[in-house]
Amino acid sequence: MRVRASLLVGICASAISFPAFAQETPDDDLDSRRIGPNVIIVTAQRQNQSLQEVPIAVSAFDAEALEAQQIENASDLQLTLPNVSFTKSNFTSSSFTIRGIGDLCVGVTCDSATAIHTNGSPLFGTRLFETEYFDLERVEVLRGPQGTLFGRNATSGVVNVVTAKPELGTFAAAGDFEYGNYNSIKTRGMINVPIGDTLALRAAGFYLNRDGYTTNLYDNSDIDGRDMYAVRGSLRFEPTASTTLDLMAFYFREKDDRLRIQKQACQRDPTGVLGCLNNRLDFDKTNANSTLATVLSSVELFRIQGIPEALALGSVYGTDGYANFDEPNDVRTVNTSFDPEYFADELQLQGHLSQGFGSMNLSLTGIYQETTVDSRQDYNLGVLDRSGYATGLNTLAFFAANGLPTGLPAPAPAFIPGSSAYFAPIAAALIPNGPNGQLCTSDNDDGNLGAYEGNSICSDAPLAFDRSVQYQTAWSGEAILSSDFDGPFNFLVGGIYAQTDVSENSYYVNSFGLDYATGILGTFSAFAAGAPPSYLATSMYRNNTTDFKLKSFGIFGEVYFDITDSLTLTGGIRYNDDTKSVSARTTLANFLNPFGNGDPFTSPFVGSFDADAGMDGNQLLQQRDVSFDAITGRAVLDYAISPDNSLYFSYSRGYKSGGINPPLSPVFAVSESFGSEKIDAFEIGSKNTFLDGAAQINLTGFYYKYKDLQLSRIVARTSVNDTIDANIWGLELESILRPSYNWVINMNLSYLNAKVAGDQFFSNPRDPGGGDPLAVIIKDISNGSLCAVTGAGANTFVGLVNGGLGLQGPGPFPADGGIASNGAFSICSVLSAQAANPAFAALGPINVLSPGVEVNLRGNRLPQAPEYKASVGVQYTAEFGDGMSLVPRFDLALTGEQFGNVFNGRVNRIKPFVQSNASIQLNGSDNGWFVRGFVQNIFNSNSVTGLYVTDASSGNFTNIFTLDPRRYGIAVGAKF
Repeated sequence: MRVRASLLVGICASAISFPAFAQETPDDDLDSRRIGPNVIIVTAQRQNQSLQEVPIAVSAFDAEALEAQQIENASDLQLTLPNVSFTKSNFTSSSFTIRGIGDLCVGVTCDSATAIHTNGSPLFGTRLFETEYFDLERVEVLRGPQGTLFGRNATSGVVNVVTAKPELGTFAAAGDFEYGNYNSIKTRGMINVPIGDTLALRAAGFYLNRDGYTTNLYDNSDIDGRDMYAVRGSLRFEPTASTTLDLMAFYFREKDDRLRIQKQACQRDPTGVLGCLNNRLDFDKTNANSTLATVLSSVELFRIQGIPEALALGSVYGTDGYANFDEPNDVRTVNTSFDPEYFADELQLQGHLSQGFGSMNLSLTGIYQETTVDSRQDYNLGVLDRSGYATGLNTLAFFAANGLPTGLPAPAPAFIPGSSAYFAPIAAALIPNGPNGQLCTSDNDDGNLGAYEGNSICSDAPLAFDRSVQYQTAWSGEAILSSDFDGPFNFLVGGIYAQTDVSENSYYVNSFGLDYATGILGTFSAFAAGAPPSYLATSMYRNNTTDFKLKSFGIFGEVYFDITDSLTLTGGIRYNDDTKSVSARTTLANFLNPFGNGDPFTSPFVGSFDADAGMDGNQLLQQRDVSFDAITGRAVLDYAISPDNSLYFSYSRGYKSGGINPPLSPVFAVSESFGSEKIDAFEIGSKNTFLDGAAQINLTGFYYKYKDLQLSRIVARTSVNDTIDANIWGLELESILRPSYNWVINMNLSYLNAKVAGDQFFSNPRDPGGGDPLAVIIKDISNGSLCAVTGAGANTFVGLVNGGLGLQGPGPFPADGGIASNGAFSICSVLSAQAANPAFAALGPINVLSPGVEVNLRGNRLPQAPEYKASVGVQYTAEFGDGMSLVPRFDLALTGEQFGNVFNGRVNRIKPFVQSNASIQLNGSDNGWFVRGFVQNIFNSNSVTGLYVTDASSGNFTNIFTLDPRRYGIAVGAKF
């Protein structure tokens, strides 16, 4: 009977390894040696199996291959695998994309498209993308949807990290030390201790410390450094030949100044309406007049609100705070007055029992996980000019000391008795040393206590920073019963239950301007209402999720039938059920809160407040629940043309559950939830070994019909998720050649066509006018958002309404900005109310669209889906008479053009990039020691892997994410 070829939970398929140590060879000459395929034996179906017997696209790297190819973490995998991409993303997360499908859904309720596993167990919110690989048996990457057996379903594929297990009866130890540029120090170690004949213990760990990759011109410091470590302990117990119990404990911790956002790019908009234009990504800083902090503290809004204009921090038509800022023209150089802070840790506890019963085997696996991440950094990666604040700050200090004048301007104004008490708390909190002293900004905690409660950070420059924080626990349990009969029929049945809880997931944006605006606006609201001195709570923006809970279970089974000695049929089915519940709120300046009274969610407040919407559409805690279920399956025909050549065809149905969108402020027409993804995947592949093992060539073609692919976009400062349909097809070539015993050459090539299918209409946050030359793009000075006014008379209409508000009429954007519409500052709600006014009937139909005009995405390429990828690696082993060896290796990888989001266009284009690595290693005669020199990213490429377009209220700048710069160094190691 042919070895069955299906993939189970804990798949262990492998590619050829490229060993770094000397190879053991017979004494005869090279010409008489058999060139073997050097295949790692794996257990894809709880039995020994090689990669070439598994009828699906899967690659794996054993410990020696990881070392030789300098694959140190998840990001490095993309440099050798076909149709695989990886990028860090905006909110301390990442996206591992396989065949155009990645983690494009952003939010705490989103499932991962690419499932991440440890020893076959699914992980939730894992920080494994921060850590470095150490003491592993292998890393497996499975391409294609896994709906029948693997974990909780995965629409793009699976990355499974398999740790090294204790070895019975063998004492072993290994360690190495590495030093490189950026004062990088890394050390790794392992010890394996047998305890009798049936028990063994293994302990391993690593430590990394290096200086930052990025220069901060503000104080000539280096930031984006690393200080991290991880430890793992494993215990194996084999009381009988058919019983194996494995226990594992793992802990990872990082605390340093890692930059979550590497760099920001922007084609500066001189009008301030958009902040950044829509044609290209330059090394410019956004126009600060487009930001929420500026519009809320502007002369124009204060005038409309009846607040003395002298208190404003500036005008939206004036010189903005970044007008004279020189953005460094280098992705590794920034100028920031706020040093980044980064903390992450993760605990994993896992147990696995394998028990044989004759021709049956029962596998029980459980894992418990705790993760934390907490990151802060400069929101704009720039230094805001405070000189324009002088009038406003001096006026605040004057009012705090003397009170509010009865009339402004006046040569000898009379003051309202006691009114100074309304301004004194603002001055004390924000400018404690006077208007020329340091400026203080809310230093948020896990609640909503900021500068007005005594929690602040003070600096000479106005600060603006964000914070991303999450605390999560998870556990899962899985049972699998499989058979290994001698006949043509076998089966597998199993079930899994998983649960994860997020106690806190928050994203904050803090800035001096927000603190100032909420203090002034709240003070005048309270004064007019005769209420106690109050500010608008909260003074910082916060999107907050608490008590997210996922409960998921799946029941699955597969049958394997050998139709003939050469033809095998695999059929599988699975039922999956997912239930999600979440409490969430989005808060910013949503009601009056007396100064110093503590958390605004528990302390008294005054003023009108609606429990569902709030004063201006902001929201308090909302409870939402959703449930999803699906039946998925797969069928595979695998035909063995010869012992070394096979052909397979597979169909599989993939599924990923939907989720819940967070509340928005202000409220736009966005669905509260989004649906599940469904994918019909067809794959044909050929796996071949030629020339007695000297050549291995595998070819794969695939076609995906995707329904409701989940994509994220920013609306009202919040990531919301939509669904679109897509068609994806591609080709993959993987080859390994050994022209002689000493040479190993690997070459991979892939092509990917991943495009939006059918008519799909969405508003582009970069261009709310949708390319309409008659439209007017509006920057709303009451909340910082954008809307669009359309109709033949839109420009005249906006001009007339703005005249009544004391605002300027529409004007054009720069000719090279990629924006066809005009733009203006205004208030969208006022324009919407006036659009139905009969006085404007002569102008024709007027429409006010929030967040903008929808455009058709049909035919656009999916984000993070490079059209072409290619890689080549060459390794040679030179053997010496004393048994020592010298092993040089060179790797080169090309990643083709891709886009940062689904709206495509020049501004979202990510350029192709090339990465190359090289190493040379001297091995001792007994393989007991080595010395290695290495260089990574030889050409020092500033390789951009992903983009994230921020919100209109932040100025539409683009966060970019890059690979590491050139690194080089030397390593020494020994094993016993």
